[in-house]
Formats: sequence, C-alpha cells, structure tokens
Amino acid sequence: MISQSTKTLAKWSLDDYHRMIDAGILDDRNVELLSGEIVEMTPESPFHRVYGEGLAHYLRNRLKDRAWVSEARPITLADSEPEPDIAIVRLPWFQYSQHHPYSEDIFWLIEISDSTLNKDLNEKKQLYAQAGILEYWVIDVKAKKVIVFQQPEGISYRIQLEYRTGKISPLAFPDVEIPIEKIFNGQII
Repeated sequence: MISQSTKTLAKWSLDDYHRMIDAGILDDRNVELLSGEIVEMTPESPFHRVYGEGLAHYLRNRLKDRAWVSEARPITLADSEPEPDIAIVRLPWFQYSQHHPYSEDIFWLIEISDSTLNKDLNEKKQLYAQAGILEYWVIDVKAKKVIVFQQPEGISYRIQLEYRTGKISPLAFPDVEIPIEKIFNGQII
C-alpha cells in the first residue's frame, strides 16, 4: 500500500485535456480541468438551473449588444478549463468558435452555489484570481447573498463585498443594476 504522502498525481495540460475530449474519452463524464486536474462536476439541481437561467436572461436583456452572456460553457485559463455558471465576455461572440474565452476576454464570472459553495469560495476563487479575472461573483442561494470579489492579486482578491439587499452593478458596466432581492425571489426576469 502506498502512503498518501508518497503519491504523485499526474497533472494534465490543456493539450492533453483537449486530446482526451477529441478522442471521446470524456464523452460520458461531466468534468472540467482545474489547475491541471480533471475534476468531476456536481450535477446541477433544478434549483441551480433556474437561478442560472433567470440571471443569464436578465443580463442578456440588460447588456444587449455590449457583451456575450455564456452559460455553463468552458473558459480557457493557463492550466484550467473551468465551466463557470455564467461568463460575461467580450464581443464579437463568433470569435469563440475558434477558442473558448480567455481571461482577457472576460468582464466577470458568476457561480451559482447551492452545493458547491466551498469549491467556489476557495478553489475557483483562487483559480480566477490567479488568471486575472477582474470580477467574480458567488451567488450563495442558501444564505441568500451575493459575494463579490474584485481586484485580483496573486491567488486572491483585494476586495470582497457581500450583498443581501439593494442593487449591485458590475465594474465593467456600472449602469447595469441587478436587484439582489429579485435574484432570490424568482423575479429577476
């Protein structure tokens, strides 16, 4: 038996990951690449889906031709290809037919957290900060709050704000107001 301290896990590159996808090895798996590790994704509950779809619909209506709102699709970072619940990215959207959005294409990311809060507040926050994602929101559906991270620095963010009421605006689009209460009471659309 090998002790836990002597195990070495193989890290996968983006090229390795893409070759596995192209070969069909991961076809029946719901996974994402995080810091070189292929990680199983938590199945999405109806509750999670409704929050994500409602907020994405609201953002599409508010942003119109200013940004592309992508739902549960990959983004490409240095050694990762996570699938944030919502990514608001630069236009033109058709450029993403050649590659997934890179960190410089991203205005901000949103994760909807009902069963993934620990992962979203730790592993994903570190990953997004290290990639230079300027703004990252975690919607904690159980606590009914939005946690906003801004100004990435190393593996964290210098600013962390929490909202339970009022309105919130992203850095990239300060004129777009999102009412916090409506996110949680199903009236965001």
